Amino acid sequence: MTESMIWFAIAAYLVVSVVIAFLSRQGRAESMSGYFLGNRQMNGVVSALSYSATTYSAFMMVGLAGLTYAGGVGALGFEIIYFAGVSLVAVFGPRFWAVGRAFGFVTPSEMLGFRYHSKAVALSMSVASCIFLIPYSAVQLAGVGYLLEGMTSGAIGFTTGVVLATAIAVFFAFVAGIRSVMWTDSLQALMMIVASTLVALLVIHGLGGFSGLFETLSTEHPDSLTVPGPGLFSLTTFLGLSIPWFFFSLSNPQVSQRLFMPSSLSAMRQMLIGFMVFGFIYTLVSVLWGFSALAAFPDLERADLATPTLLGSDFIPPLLGVIVMIGILAAAVSTIDSIMLTLASMLSRDVYAHVKSGASEKRQLLIGKFVIPVIALLALGFAELQLDLIAVLSVAASSGLVAMVPAIVGAFFWKRGTALGALVSIIGTSAFVLVMYATGNSLLGLPAGIWGILVATLLFLGGSLLSTPHTASRDDFFEAVDGVLAKRR
Repeated sequence: MTESMIWFAIAAYLVVSVVIAFLSRQGRAESMSGYFLGNRQMNGVVSALSYSATTYSAFMMVGLAGLTYAGGVGALGFEIIYFAGVSLVAVFGPRFWAVGRAFGFVTPSEMLGFRYHSKAVALSMSVASCIFLIPYSAVQLAGVGYLLEGMTSGAIGFTTGVVLATAIAVFFAFVAGIRSVMWTDSLQALMMIVASTLVALLVIHGLGGFSGLFETLSTEHPDSLTVPGPGLFSLTTFLGLSIPWFFFSLSNPQVSQRLFMPSSLSAMRQMLIGFMVFGFIYTLVSVLWGFSALAAFPDLERADLATPTLLGSDFIPPLLGVIVMIGILAAAVSTIDSIMLTLASMLSRDVYAHVKSGASEKRQLLIGKFVIPVIALLALGFAELQLDLIAVLSVAASSGLVAMVPAIVGAFFWKRGTALGALVSIIGTSAFVLVMYATGNSLLGLPAGIWGILVATLLFLGGSLLSTPHTASRDDFFEAVDGVLAKRR
């Protein structure tokens, strides 16, 4: 696979994606809801494909494959835990959708601010989300950098890949907001799942079929097929990675914000079913990629080079390899886009609008667009540090974001929950996780991924029991949810 072939494929991807992005525009988005939520009119199929492309980003084909390469079959168990956690959408999805429609919420932080009748809660969630999601955005950029560098044996440098992904992401975000992102996501998701599955089958065939692959693994790398495996996983490591990932669909605002977007509850149901089918296939494919790389190239310098090395190898026809490369690039861009748009909407809606009381919708939208490239540049700078395994860095971000989970659960299921409880939980847990990672990520032998949800829950319960809930906003909130759920029955 030549460097010129890769650049040509990237150019072709950009042309097609730009056309789709411009076709997705329905007039000029003049409102926060129009730009950041697609006017809450996204259908089930587009929502499912976009949700899949956003969630299964560079983490999967680069990160999960690398984690499988380094840690063996335990990586599959780790991802299955996340997959099980998506069931939370079936419980919380209709509730998010109901209150979003009733009160016009644009961001999850705005929703919590209303429920607990506290601007400070919305503000703290917005700031904490920025702290943890900008590094997660950097993970996606780094995935593209490793991909292009590995496939071209360094001819296209890491920094070139990172800058390219950043520029593409910012452009798509500006074209039409979330509508352009979701429609380009749909193309990317279809290309991603079809091409990566075909390539996985080709590689496995080249290694002697499934029997040949697993015979090689059982003979030369037997630890990779056992738990805890070759040394990466232990019970505490596994739990530390898996627990934050289980709550991903709630804790990550770029994902939970998607629950405001479907045009109906039926569309949301289609979104969830489509995502589950996509995710199951893609999880198996990514793990098989990791195993195949381990069998074929057991001495890689970095585990995250597993996928790029396979794509640049003789096992894969160059055309198919470059299609998969574009699919991974597109998925990473999709995730970065979603994060940038979500953080931009939170900073303009829940930070700027609270500082500048009475700021108009038009002004909020202008500020939201202004901060998008700022967020992108911060992520780019972080990506250049090239820190650790992509999968581990992704979970580190989720370990901090679990600070939001008790407040979200309490918003819908515990009327005794209060603003003080939500506030101390979000701020206290975020600070706790940051200190944990700064001091070696171990307290009493347990990582932040385990401590985070425990600390957040205790702080939320304690703060709520020591204060009084605001009954008016709480009752309006529950009435909106109960009304929608009653119609479903």
